[in-house]
Amino acid sequence: MQQIWISKAGPPETLKLQSHPDPIPRSGEVRIRVQASGVSFADILARMGLDRDAPALPFVPGLEVAGVVDLVAQGVPTLKEGDAVLALTQYGGYSDMICVPYRQVYKRLEWMSVQDAAALPVNYLLAYLSLVVMGSLQSENRVLIHNVGGGLGLAALDICRILGAETYGTASPEKHAFLLERGLTHPIDYRNFDYERVVMDMTGGRGVQIVLDSLGGVHWLKNYRLLMPTGRLVHLGLSSMAATKSRSWLRYWRGAVMMPFYTPFRLMRDNKAIIGVNLHHLWAHAHLQRPWLEQVITWYDDALFRPPIDTTFPFTEAAAAHHHLHDRKNKGKVLLIP
Repeated sequence: MQQIWISKAGPPETLKLQSHPDPIPRSGEVRIRVQASGVSFADILARMGLDRDAPALPFVPGLEVAGVVDLVAQGVPTLKEGDAVLALTQYGGYSDMICVPYRQVYKRLEWMSVQDAAALPVNYLLAYLSLVVMGSLQSENRVLIHNVGGGLGLAALDICRILGAETYGTASPEKHAFLLERGLTHPIDYRNFDYERVVMDMTGGRGVQIVLDSLGGVHWLKNYRLLMPTGRLVHLGLSSMAATKSRSWLRYWRGAVMMPFYTPFRLMRDNKAIIGVNLHHLWAHAHLQRPWLEQVITWYDDALFRPPIDTTFPFTEAAAAHHHLHDRKNKGKVLLIP
């Protein structure tokens, strides 16, 4: 099999394509012949050595795949060889063949493309968990989505649109027309304007009910101030600490120092909620994840959304895929094709 390995923390060029023996599934696992692998910002943080949940080096990144089951071990009651599937992978997704516990594998709809299937698992599950499960999203809520032009941001935008929320999204100006077509209510040019002031002006000083904060660092306090009473701040990323493509511990710790401490007394006084979301720590709870992702698949089946696919790269161009995503050139999902 072919796999893309990270041998040391560093820039995208540390990604190396290697050949290894084909894996054999253990009890309760299926082997998937991968047709497309999703690329997420979590992969970039892992490559840079900034993901504390990543395996010890060297390892194969990748958290989601789409493909076909080609081998089934004992103890798998729901899948068979030849099933078209999508799957969540606890790393290892940058492989043309991978063994996955069957509980993390979902059958693909007959009319779902391979690319759509690979774009669904991480972004839409994380967005659903953040907005619906943890954020208690309601119709007509005002929601601020940072980096709304990326894969996760667009997944969150789709869910907000389906459920009838009013959306504010930070993105570079060249993405605004595209985002308006996707249903964004209020695009915000974060490069030339202070998004905190813009949101407050747009809402008449009221703020928003939910902020999806994938930035971290100094932005946490700004986003907290944007919450109206009963608002929810959902922390789900630290992209502001990855401004360059190589690890900088100085930038990392500077960002960490800038993060505020929230005491229960302050939260009670302000009537606000702080929520942390991390899919890595839900791998052992597949029974929780399944109904969430199945709801997303139902919305797809009902033609309520289609995940936007930005660019596909062959495995041999994995470094280019990481550059493309890190430079925020994408409007949607970036995929690797074996």
